[in-house]
This record gives sequence, C-alpha cells and structure tokens, in this order.
Amino acid sequence: MTGMLETTDTPRMSGRTTEPAPWVVVALACAGQFLVVLDVSVVNVALPSVRTGLGLGEQGLQWVVNAYSIAFAGFMLLGGRAGDLFGRKRMFLVGLGLFTLASLAGGLAQESWQLLLARAVQGLGAAVLAPSTLTIVTSAVPEGAARTRAIATWTAVGAGGGAAGGFVGGVLVDLLSWRWVLLINVPVGAIVLAGAARWLAESRAGDGRRLDLPGAVLVTAGLATLAYGISQTEAEGWAATATLVPLCAGLALIALFLLAEARAKAPLMPLALLRLRSVASANVAMFLSGSAMFCMWFFMTLYAQNVLGYTPLEAGLALVPSSLAVILGSKLAPRLMRTAGPRAVAVAGTLVATAGFAWQSTMTVDGAYLTAIMIPGVLMMLGAGLAGTPLAALATSGTAPEEAGLVSGLVNTSRTMGGSLGLAVMSTIAAAHTAGAARTPQTLTEGYAVAFGTGAAVLAAGAVLMWVWLPRRSATAH
Repeated sequence: MTGMLETTDTPRMSGRTTEPAPWVVVALACAGQFLVVLDVSVVNVALPSVRTGLGLGEQGLQWVVNAYSIAFAGFMLLGGRAGDLFGRKRMFLVGLGLFTLASLAGGLAQESWQLLLARAVQGLGAAVLAPSTLTIVTSAVPEGAARTRAIATWTAVGAGGGAAGGFVGGVLVDLLSWRWVLLINVPVGAIVLAGAARWLAESRAGDGRRLDLPGAVLVTAGLATLAYGISQTEAEGWAATATLVPLCAGLALIALFLLAEARAKAPLMPLALLRLRSVASANVAMFLSGSAMFCMWFFMTLYAQNVLGYTPLEAGLALVPSSLAVILGSKLAPRLMRTAGPRAVAVAGTLVATAGFAWQSTMTVDGAYLTAIMIPGVLMMLGAGLAGTPLAALATSGTAPEEAGLVSGLVNTSRTMGGSLGLAVMSTIAAAHTAGAARTPQTLTEGYAVAFGTGAAVLAAGAVLMWVWLPRRSATAH
C-alpha cells in the first residue's frame, strides 16, 4: 500500500516529512465510525434507568433516541461536503470533539432538557464526523484489492458498533449507571482525537469552491424534518397529522433541494452523481438493506427480554455470536469479490440475511437459545457483513476526489435513513398485528415474527434489485 493520500486530493502534511502506515489511518477512522454507530443503539438498554434518574416520561424517553438520530441524519450530507471543501481531517476533529464534549454534558446532565440537548449535539457531531471516516479510509489506500479490504474493515467496525450497543449498554448499566453509557465516549474520544491530530494528514478538494448554503439549508431541513416525521410514527401512527405534516414537509424540502441543485453553479450535491449507476444503485440497495438490518437488533433484544426473560446483560451476551458474524462476513467479502465480483457477493449476502430473517419469523414463546436467537442471528449478520462491503465499495468507486466526502455522506445517509424508516415501519407492523389484544408473551412474539417476516420480504426484493441494477464490475473490483 502506498502513502496515505493521493496527490489528486491535495494533501497538506503540516510540516511532517513522514507519513503513518495506512493501517494506522484506517484504525483511527474506524474508531471514530465505531463511536458514531454505537451511540445509535447503546442508550436503548439504559432508557429504564434514565427514566428513573431524570423522571422522563414516554415521550421524553423517545426523544433521548430521536434527538440523536434526527440530527445525525439531517446534517450528514452537509458534513460530507464540508469535509470536501474545508478539509477531511479538520471535520473529523471538529465532529469528534463536538461528539465527545456532548457525551460529557449528557453524562453529567441533571435535568431532562440538558440530556436531550446533549444528545442532539452528539448527533450533529456524528454527522460531521461520519462522512470523513469513510473518505479518510478511501484516501489512505489506493483503489484495488487493498482499498476493498480497508472498506471491509470500516464496514465491519460500523456494523459491530451497532451490534455491540445492547451488550455495551447492558454491561455499563448493570455495573455502573446509565450515565456511563455516555461518559464512556469521553476517554475513548480523547484518545482518538489525540491520535488523529498526530497522524492524520489534511486533504480537501482544493478547487476553491464555496459551500452551497441554499442547498445546505434545504437538504438539512428536509432530512431532519423527514427524520422527525418518521420518529413520530411509533407514538402517533402513520395517519396522524403530527406524522403526515412533517413527512410531507420533509419530502417537499428535498424536492426543492433537487430543483435548486439543478440550477446551482456550484451545487452541494451535483445531480450527475445520481446518474452514475454504481452510486445510485448501491445507495438504493443500502437504503433497503438498512431498513431491514437495523430492526434486527431492536426486535431481537425485545424478544430476548420481554418473551424469553433475559436480563439486559444476558440479552447483550446472547447477541455476541451475531456481532462476530458481521465482522466475519465483512472480512470474507473482499476475498469473494475478487473472484465473483461485488454484485454477486452483495446479492449472496442479502440472500443469506433473508434466510436468517425468514428463520427468525418462526420464533415461539419457548424458543431455545440455539435455534431461536443464535443461528438465525448469525445468518442475518453474516449476510449483512457480506453485503455491506461490496455496496460501500460500489457506492464510492469511480467518483472524483473532490466528491469523496459527499459520496461518503450519501452512503451514511442512505443507511441511516433506511434504518430509521425501516424501524418505524416494522414497529408499526408489529404493533398493528397485536392491536386490541392483551400484552402477553404470545402476542408479543406474534408481532415480532411478523416484523421479521416483513424484513425477509424486503431483503428478497432488495436481492432482486441488486442483481438487476448493480454494475457487474467496478473500478474497485478491478
């Protein structure tokens, strides 16, 4: 592997004469990505303790999760473009610094509003940080097999962060308190910040363009409003005014954004990117995959605790094999891609995950751990790891260096918005199936089973779409 940044990306070495090994750069970027994804799910286990500690009601607890996810999704594209224009290292440091300080504030919060504000600022920091992580990885390693392996590591770490959320949260809440779900980010963030300041080199597009402020305002407002509307579905339902108004407003703002970008001289997101088959198809596929995969951890944790009677820590431990499976799948993918190509690996991984979801949809109230959690969970996450790496590689291949941050932001946005929408839809489906019935282990199991069956159908449709639309080969594959 060659130097950390390619000459087309205008590296700024800050006076250093030696460059770090690419694996050091990849490790720092992946550590930042791990923190970002971990915080999407780690607080779920701590919510009952948060309710007791700060006296939050149901709506308040919902906003502990939503404040982060809405800010994260809303500012992602802006964060990606800011990295292109102002420097990927700078945005990495700014985003991680903001994320770390907000984690400290949230962990020390004495009032509910303080915690909610800290979670929103955490999401903003994550949105600035996350696109830079993938851009730094792809800049550190030249296109080819080495970059595919690096992207596989990034995919595995990101998926592992989501998978580890329940386990890490359970351990911290059981051994310490809910506050450490947030405070643990502080020492880890400080270490990564120090390493990034020392080892990362600056890179940017270097073309002197200004940030497209009208486009930035429209897309950020549109995505945040859409994410807010999605978050309202669980409490209000899909037909409620409180849901429909923000959903329609978000879609209208995104439509205005696309119109504005078509006329802008220096657009935030050049629409020509969406005409690239690899970018468009991989992002749609990632959206569909995320809509099903994100639900797995949520419903598996509920099933383990609400039906099988596991404690939070036991539920987290029960999903450790699934966490290892997603890492295994992500590391196997580059080897398979060299022989079969990214499209075939993405489709095969999605079909493996589909089998896992279909198996999980047969769950019962007295399921044994091996057949009711471990094996279907391993299949779901092995497939997620196999599919995620080729999709990320296709989505970032063949684009100009000056668009790298934007494309990385688009990848993260597709996955995050897909996961948010999928969880809202699956939760509604599960709740609707048991509407009017008593809340018993049997009715809960039936609702969760329907959600997993729906996820299997979505993934099966996604596999067909990938086979038809994804390019057979990409620059990364060659």
